[in-house]
Amino acid sequence: MKKLFLIVLISMANFLFAGNDPYIKITVAKDGSGDFTSIQKAINSIRDLGPAEALVFIKSGIYNEKVVIPSSKHKITLEGENKDNTIITNNDFSGKLDSFNEKMTTFNSYTFLVMGDDIKVSNLTIQNSSCNEGQAVSLHVEGDRFVIKNSNILGCQDTIYSATNHSRQYFENCYIEGTTDFIFGQATVVFKNCIIKSLADSYITAAATEADRQYGFVFFDCKLIAKEGITKVYLGRPWRSYAKTVFINTEMGKHIVPEGWNPWKGDKMFPDKEKTAYYGEFGSKGEGGNISKRVSWSHQLTKKDLKNYTLEKIFNDWDPNMSNK
Repeated sequence: MKKLFLIVLISMANFLFAGNDPYIKITVAKDGSGDFTSIQKAINSIRDLGPAEALVFIKSGIYNEKVVIPSSKHKITLEGENKDNTIITNNDFSGKLDSFNEKMTTFNSYTFLVMGDDIKVSNLTIQNSSCNEGQAVSLHVEGDRFVIKNSNILGCQDTIYSATNHSRQYFENCYIEGTTDFIFGQATVVFKNCIIKSLADSYITAAATEADRQYGFVFFDCKLIAKEGITKVYLGRPWRSYAKTVFINTEMGKHIVPEGWNPWKGDKMFPDKEKTAYYGEFGSKGEGGNISKRVSWSHQLTKKDLKNYTLEKIFNDWDPNMSNK
């Protein structure tokens, strides 16, 4: 009896203290040297609502795929071999005819759609190669507790759609580029140490934060750059009335206009958005970081205000740097 009890105790201890090792590891390789040649097939093979983290390692290559992680899949990590050489790419856009001969919209133009919770991505390039044909999303995220690090997200209009009111998302050490409203959506999102490149005279962000959310998009220690010849870029404009966007200790190139923000006038359904949107900065630097001519309805945060801008408070106690459980 004692021996049985000891076996059970050891088994429980092994389960509780197994660490953060994935319960399954899958390799994707274009040359057939892995378990799958397709990222989507690898994701499909993972058990729905699996017991722990599943690791999908993706070898270098160009993967011409439209990838979906459905809500039935969770705790999946996608890790590329090399962020510049491990590329997921597609070219759908709003207005393009799909397989049913119906026009696509912004919301199904994605290259990579994440609907599941607790998804992590690293060392990948996610690209929508369509440009100037219509809205063309590269990365569309709806799941909660999404983390992406050391990756490139490439596109033109609407590159990143951070969707849904309940979603919390964390981007770290990422390179993001686009033309118009290329970071947009309702989610609560932090961008840390990211390089953000504007490819056109337009707007970087278009938040649609809902009224009951304290935080929308928050940028920490980022760098805003632009394609040569680009001279008139706004930090953001409100897609919806309660848009919230804050830049903290961000280096801004000379392409950022002195007024900083745009009220998106002419939206008859949501007029006077500048009265309800919250746009703020702290410690902006660089040629575009001069705040003396910012619009009167934007905010300059104080050191005291910064106490409210911690990952713990923004994400309501979720720590994006913890591994999937």
